[in-house]
Amino acid sequence: MFIINLTYKTDLEKVDQFLEEHIEYLDEQYELENFIASGRKIPRTGGVILSNLESKTKLEEILKKDPFHKNELADYDIIEFVPSKTSEELKFLIP
Repeated sequence: MFIINLTYKTDLEKVDQFLEEHIEYLDEQYELENFIASGRKIPRTGGVILSNLESKTKLEEILKKDPFHKNELADYDIIEFVPSKTSEELKFLIP
């Protein structure tokens, strides 16, 4: 499992120009079951994505398709972890 921490490296005005494309990209990844949660940070300095992919290499390839990545609007920090404890609702995350 991965936590992807996006940090904007440009002003929000430029980010907002690509927001609809980014949302379409996210929708596609949810359809493909590559992402399981996402949202913006508060304050709005970027966002966070949770992915249940098993391969970091595959995740990196998928992230390259993000309009925020293609237009160099954000840096991506990928954190891999293995869930060992969850709430009842999230038990499916434990390998």
